[in-house]
Amino acid sequence: MKKIITLFCLHFFLLAQAQEYSSSNIHSHNDYAGKLPFYEAYSNETGVIEADVFLVNNELMVAHTAKEIAPQNTLKSLYLDPLATKFKTLGGKAYSSNKPLILMIDIKTEADPTLKLIAQQLKTYPELISNKNLKVVISGNRPSAVNWKEYPEFIYFDGRLNENYSPDQLSRVEMISEDLKEITIWNGKGVMTQADAEKVQSIIKKVHDQHKKIRFWATQDNVNTWMTLMNLKVDFIGTDNVPELTHFINNIKSTFYQNTEFHQVYVPKNALGFGKKNPKNVILLIGDGMGLTQIYAGYTANKGQLSLFNIPTQGLSITKSSDSYITDSAAGATAMATGHKSNNRFISVDENGKPLELITQQLAKKNYKTAIISAGNITDATPAAYYAHQPERSYSEQIAEDFLSNPSDILIGGGTKEFTSRKDGKDLSKVLIEKGYTFSDKFNTLDTIKNTKFIVLDDASVVSMKDGRGDFLTKSFAKATSTFAKTKNPFFIMAEGAQIDYGGHKTNVEYVVREMLDFDKLVGQAMEFVDKNPETLLIVTADHETGGLSLIDGNIEKGYVHGSFSTNDHTAVPVPVFAYGPGAENFNGVYQNTEIYTKIMALLVKK
Repeated sequence: MKKIITLFCLHFFLLAQAQEYSSSNIHSHNDYAGKLPFYEAYSNETGVIEADVFLVNNELMVAHTAKEIAPQNTLKSLYLDPLATKFKTLGGKAYSSNKPLILMIDIKTEADPTLKLIAQQLKTYPELISNKNLKVVISGNRPSAVNWKEYPEFIYFDGRLNENYSPDQLSRVEMISEDLKEITIWNGKGVMTQADAEKVQSIIKKVHDQHKKIRFWATQDNVNTWMTLMNLKVDFIGTDNVPELTHFINNIKSTFYQNTEFHQVYVPKNALGFGKKNPKNVILLIGDGMGLTQIYAGYTANKGQLSLFNIPTQGLSITKSSDSYITDSAAGATAMATGHKSNNRFISVDENGKPLELITQQLAKKNYKTAIISAGNITDATPAAYYAHQPERSYSEQIAEDFLSNPSDILIGGGTKEFTSRKDGKDLSKVLIEKGYTFSDKFNTLDTIKNTKFIVLDDASVVSMKDGRGDFLTKSFAKATSTFAKTKNPFFIMAEGAQIDYGGHKTNVEYVVREMLDFDKLVGQAMEFVDKNPETLLIVTADHETGGLSLIDGNIEKGYVHGSFSTNDHTAVPVPVFAYGPGAENFNGVYQNTEIYTKIMALLVKK
């Protein structure tokens, strides 16, 4: 078996290295073959634009092969004239950002006569050849290095490592290029063998020791190859797909995350089960937008530990809504809060807009205490589905007003203005106080509240973890459980990790992972509560997955992860369900999201 090596073993840390790359490191290979020769690469501010050139009847023609030569595709028309126009427009700059540009001319015909005509044509563009922001580099069929002195000093050359150069000749070498397929059998998939990786690394070091930049040709054109070359400190990354590589490089910062704050996970004490007892209490934790990839990203970032992965019972929930293959949070939460599928954007009403009875309403009839907690706005779709009935999720003020007729005892989250600074002038806090609630718009008052019915809505406390939300979820959960312990009533708690979803919509890996790790702390806290209160069933799931996240690199030992998003919206993939406590075995298997409600109610009705 071949011994393989990850690039970490080569002492290159991709996060640090990749963030140093920009579009200046892009080599637009076969640029002329694209739909917009020159302009596509130029609009992305690539560092190198390459043109293959043939000398035909005293004209410089641009094409990949002689058979593809078209009379209109000259070096002047495709590259020199557009470059001159850009330099004039920008007052001598190659790019408005002041980045430098290399025009690489790959000679396909006899070196000396072709290069002489190239030099002759370039002399008619004094604004180009005298500009420090542009270098013309000759590749392909190059004249012998001993003859370079015969060509103007504005001509530079693409060197080779096996060629020996005098100091004067080396000063004319702008970069050194090598054929990757002559060095390694690696096909751009997976990782290189150790022997090949060491050969490539040795070549790069030799080039850099000469204070020159390196590129490889004959490389695969995919994300794994780009990552590998960046990880190896290759200076110019060749591509035939400039927009895609530009997007990849520009988004590196938002698709990498190196965790620095690791938490201890909770190991369940009753992993073998709770017998055949039915639960008295139910805790439902919803990681909004949390798919299996988000969970594994958190596991990776926390160095291979996650409380969620210590829950022994797992299932899968199918999230399709009534009117869409891909659900939104409104329909997804409605399914779990009512046991009915409904349309996207509908909050706990059926397809015809008729209100559906909520789990909080049904349990209140059985003397249950209920709490709704969210690390986001409490009128957002997921928490709203547990207390409101509206045909449109954006009706935030109407959603807030619906809480007046809901029996829930505790409400914690953001969304103060929907209750107290409304367009209709109503102050719902006064009505709620009259109904026996304590109302506060300051989260730091939470521990001072003595009432068993209270509402705490503080927008400043539901910012992202990156912006300093802190232990909002775990404190809120602890307050709810300690409050209900005083009443001796059975209880139902729904707590939402709202901002895993926000991170997916922003296609930001750090955002997703930090929210996932915060949610996992809540999961561990809830697991510990179940062990201390074994009449409690814990269910952890999601309403849908957000972002189409895939993991394209990571390191469990170091706690870093690199992701890629296929969308900035929801996807249709089933989401995991984890269950711990009496009745957990009922949540094995694959089922519709409505079954989460059905299974909970069946267990509580049997009680």
